[in-house]
Amino acid sequence: MAATFISIINRLSSKYAEWYAAGSADALSARFSKEIGLMAKAARSHAVTDWMQDETNPDKIAHAYEEMLGIVGELYSFNLYVGLEGSLVEYRIEEDGSTDEFRHFAELNKNNADDVWYFECIKSDADYLFSVGIDHVMHRKRVWLDYKVKCEGATLGVICTGLEFSHIVGELFAHYDANNMRGLVIDSTGSIHMDSSLMNNNDFLYEEYFTKIEDVCVDPAFRTAIRAYLDNNEGYAGMALSADPVKISSSPYRYMKIAPIEHTDWSIVILSGTPQLFNLSLFIPALMILAIILIIFAATAGAANYRLIFLPLGRLDRSLSLLKENNSMQIYGIERDDELGELSRTIQDLFNKANIDALTGIYNRRFMENNLAHIMEMLSRANGMLSALMLDIDNFKKYNDTYGHDRGDACLRAVARSIEGNVTRANDFIARYGGEEFIVVLPNTDEAGARVVAEKLLDGVRAMDIPHTGNAAAPCVTVSIGATTGRVSYKQHWEAYIKQADKALYMSKQNGRNRYTFLEFPDKVDL
Repeated sequence: MAATFISIINRLSSKYAEWYAAGSADALSARFSKEIGLMAKAARSHAVTDWMQDETNPDKIAHAYEEMLGIVGELYSFNLYVGLEGSLVEYRIEEDGSTDEFRHFAELNKNNADDVWYFECIKSDADYLFSVGIDHVMHRKRVWLDYKVKCEGATLGVICTGLEFSHIVGELFAHYDANNMRGLVIDSTGSIHMDSSLMNNNDFLYEEYFTKIEDVCVDPAFRTAIRAYLDNNEGYAGMALSADPVKISSSPYRYMKIAPIEHTDWSIVILSGTPQLFNLSLFIPALMILAIILIIFAATAGAANYRLIFLPLGRLDRSLSLLKENNSMQIYGIERDDELGELSRTIQDLFNKANIDALTGIYNRRFMENNLAHIMEMLSRANGMLSALMLDIDNFKKYNDTYGHDRGDACLRAVARSIEGNVTRANDFIARYGGEEFIVVLPNTDEAGARVVAEKLLDGVRAMDIPHTGNAAAPCVTVSIGATTGRVSYKQHWEAYIKQADKALYMSKQNGRNRYTFLEFPDKVDL
């Protein structure tokens, strides 16, 4: 029996790695596919190619600008960089810019490290390249997509957009159980670009990072499988097939699985342990099925057994069902001083680990995504209002550099408490979005209400008067806020509200920080 149980556990561990590898690869492939499609649209536009061949023509400038401006509005990052091969001049296009601002941004120079993106793309055989690097204008780490512009076989230039690195990492890894799962994104050389174990590390999120996948684990089976996979990876045109799970013997993890990310030369590498710490979302269906079976069996059992065993299990089953609809509900049996109480407390603990940010004690990104989707579903039935606010601690990297990471963690906790203290309605909630970013969700709240909350949040953080000599906006810790309000319909997706709030936050930073910017939710938002 013991051998059979161990065999089942091993098979589950292997499957666990497969599920996460496939799901993560599909999610990132879908995100990149949309951006690639938009960049291809710009690169193939007659207006863009005509302008690149006649750079100073005012009419062609206007037509190209309007064409690219429309595409910028659909991109994740709201901006484009454009380099021209003829003049080696770089342009920058922002969604809120104007034709008058469409002018030279910089001169492209092969000896300038900031311009490597352009020359690497030009000499590449691929139509586009993905990379990770620092946006020195916005002082943020980005996932860069560089796309060649060609006409009749001649390369005219490169257009480039950057996806927010911390957001991509959060979207990809927020639901991972850090104690039992590690996810990495590598390129065809084996360089690590993303690492779930570092998703709350600000140095990783905002600084350059260079590590090879072989350095993650010394297990021979791991290294052999990685090398064989990379040797078969022919880049964007010939992606290696998904490799079989590999059992690891000399590591905290038990299995490794690799899956390719379509449209790139990147791959997901998943390291997983045994399934005793599976995500609660995997536990609930199994527990519900078990409880239902036991309840059915109870119909043939004695009344005493039913009252003592099966009735409490039935109540636990119902509370788990309701938990899927209401994440704040308490699981039945936690107060009991028996085996069922132990089971209930274990499930509650797993739920907290899956939904609560360990550093700040507020909800994490996984909870935000699930709960916001549920809230929007409810609001859409009544055509209700929804407001979303995104907050970012101003110049937080400088705070860490000046005062150290322990003080930085304390600052994050203090800001989280301040936000929590100013968001008090029962159905409102806050969550840590990633790094130093927070989300506030306000159901049934109009623009006026969102503005009131934004002012309270700004005042609350300033009132703590935490010294911050590296903050250009004030001598103390401050936040920038982006807010949006819309009337919810069933056609909308929760991500559209986050994107609009993020866009407003970007404007707050551009305008000096330590303020909020409100943007009305548009009638149509493309994700």
